Amino acid sequence: MKKVAIITARGGSKRIPRKNIRPFLGKPIMAYSIEAALSSRIFDEVMVSTEDEEIAELAKKCGAKVPFYRSEKTSGDFAGTNDVLLEVLQEYEKRGEHFDFGCCIYPTAPFVTAGKLREASKRLLEGDADTLIPVVEFSYPPKRAMVIRDGLLQFGNVKYIDSRSQDLEKEYHDVGQFYCFKTEAFRKNGKLMLGKILPYVVSEMEVQDIDNESDWQIAEIKYQAMTEKIGENA
Repeated sequence: MKKVAIITARGGSKRIPRKNIRPFLGKPIMAYSIEAALSSRIFDEVMVSTEDEEIAELAKKCGAKVPFYRSEKTSGDFAGTNDVLLEVLQEYEKRGEHFDFGCCIYPTAPFVTAGKLREASKRLLEGDADTLIPVVEFSYPPKRAMVIRDGLLQFGNVKYIDSRSQDLEKEYHDVGQFYCFKTEAFRKNGKLMLGKILPYVVSEMEVQDIDNESDWQIAEIKYQAMTEKIGENA
């Protein structure tokens, strides 16, 4: 079984310019994703999908491969992860290479570790699911969310107005770090979020969307806390 790690790193990030190669605690943030994939030792190929020459050069310095560049279609602001992954697999097929298992890793995911990748891939390959996705529990039940309409506060769903949060079913959301998938099922489904999906629950302290400067600072604090915890347990 051949396995590929695909790190999706577009050059045109808008909210934080050049986000994918910006220093994160002294090292380009994309380097963390590449190093985790290489250190896991489970992939036959660790590649970066990009249209950007600077990102490509950094990827190669970090040990990843850039066998081809993205097409114009998958380089724009509205290109989705599914489109990028399908294109990568198709390009490999043109070169006579077929992969049975893939793992998409985002370039701004320093919380991804080699251990998590090994555990996640093992769990997926041991069962009949199509995809495995890391998720985190909502810190507060979405069913009890409120909205502001015409300047007034209202419950989004009055059905749960008297419900206690501890009595409601736990709900989770995608953390946007990595996605393990069986390539045959992914080709058939066309999307990572379709088919049989296994959850990989992670701690809220190891999750952070990075869309602005405050997010970046919080991510650095959380990352330092995570590495300190790993050091204590080593």
